[in-house]
Amino acid sequence: MPSVKSILDKRFKQYNHIGFIENDPISIPHQMSKKEDIEIIGFLVALIAWGQRVSIIKSGERLLKLMHNEPHDFILNHSDKELKACLSFVHRTFNGSDLSSLIEFLRWIYAEKGGLEEAFSFNINDGDITVENGLIGFRQLYESSDFVQHRTLKHIASPAKGSACKRLNMYLRWMVRKDEGGIDFGIWTKIKPSQLICPLDVHVLNQAAALGLIKSGKGDWKTAVELTNQLRKFDKNDPVKYDIALFGEGVKG
Repeated sequence: MPSVKSILDKRFKQYNHIGFIENDPISIPHQMSKKEDIEIIGFLVALIAWGQRVSIIKSGERLLKLMHNEPHDFILNHSDKELKACLSFVHRTFNGSDLSSLIEFLRWIYAEKGGLEEAFSFNINDGDITVENGLIGFRQLYESSDFVQHRTLKHIASPAKGSACKRLNMYLRWMVRKDEGGIDFGIWTKIKPSQLICPLDVHVLNQAAALGLIKSGKGDWKTAVELTNQLRKFDKNDPVKYDIALFGEGVKG
């Protein structure tokens, strides 16, 4: 019987290549080359990443069009008319009101707080094993801003609420991890790959349960940490690389 590690290593090797990108929401930020453009559109696409991947990608393309394919410049310099045009955006329960709130929040982040990397990392303490405090800090930053909108809070998950923070953990994986496979960007350095928490997508959850990596099938923060701790036994420096293996096999069915 092959070990779980050998199974996951084989799957990681199978799915960790640029061919994965085309049919995944990460294909949207891969259209960008500037760091700020990548992280801004990546953030927004990650927030709408639920439902069918084809639908997510189409919505990501609409976001890029609204921002004239220059997310960073749009965030900093958009006019009232351009912001109003964003009110037409809808993806499932994420609507134009959410988008306009986050656009204004992001302008403040880049003008006053040093950008998204700083916003996600400022609350992480020396010695923190995971990004938990970073995620909590980011939610608090949005809650305390002048641009907070109550309905939008449901899109900014926090471990403090027990959420698995699936979409934000996926986003952090995109920004922090980097290897020869070329899927993730690795453009952030203030968070370590070892601190990432595995995104608890339904495919990942099912595969992890089938392999005996988790005791509960509940998609919450506790289970996300439990899974990551198991994956850390296989690669302590880059445990979340196995998200690609679990998700890839889950989608394949």
